[in-house]
Amino acid sequence: MFHVFIPARHGASRLPGKPLREIAGRPLIRYVWEAAMASGAVSVVVATDDERIRDACSAFGAEVVMTSPGHASGTDRIAEAVRARGLEAAELVVNLQGDEPLMPPSVIAAEAGALRERPRVDIATAAAPVRSLAEFLDPNCVKALRARDGLALYFSRAPVPWPREAVTGGRPASYEGAWLHIGIYAYRVGGLLRFASWPPTGLEQIEKLEQLRALEHGMTIHVTALEEPPPGGVDTPEDLERVRAALEALRRERSRTAPGTTAER
Repeated sequence: MFHVFIPARHGASRLPGKPLREIAGRPLIRYVWEAAMASGAVSVVVATDDERIRDACSAFGAEVVMTSPGHASGTDRIAEAVRARGLEAAELVVNLQGDEPLMPPSVIAAEAGALRERPRVDIATAAAPVRSLAEFLDPNCVKALRARDGLALYFSRAPVPWPREAVTGGRPASYEGAWLHIGIYAYRVGGLLRFASWPPTGLEQIEKLEQLRALEHGMTIHVTALEEPPPGGVDTPEDLERVRAALEALRRERSRTAPGTTAER
């Protein structure tokens, strides 16, 4: 049994109003909510500070918790929502970002399952193999370093592990063994609230990666190995067009193969 909380804010710097951007006649946030609903979660809650998002989500039947506009991260936002819901310390919560409309429900469920199966682990997240040298070198593509048992060693924007024997002119020519971090997290409520109570740490501030706060405080993070990364989320107008095309293609495919229709041969 697990819950999904979706943090959503209106004021994204690169794409303002992102959760309400329309895709095939629906707001983007609805696709995220539908993915969460299909994951097997016992409840799905949108945590927002914006009445426009609240109203849009309420219109399609989503449960919404209003939160403070002062939160620095989605994790802080869902921590407030979790407290408002009064969940027990041992309950499982998945943090699904409100700009991930293509996140497979199976991945959401897998993160909750990874934590359920590992009672000594504090947090679960995911990673997939890096697919290109460009991705390896891109600081916006966070890399995860995993131990043999799947526990996180470190997360970085830098190209790690550094391929010492495959560097030309100071530039790596190989990305073998590198893992791309997937930004979805599962917590136990007690661990989430403990994490959110701590101020940002040194490594977190340097890398701008809040999961490093957990590692610096000695929390354990299990990194689920996916065969391939889920489709990317929406950060820019270009991302929105890519996701819009993907979702509209999926809608057409479902319509073509729905009962009572004739699928193309």
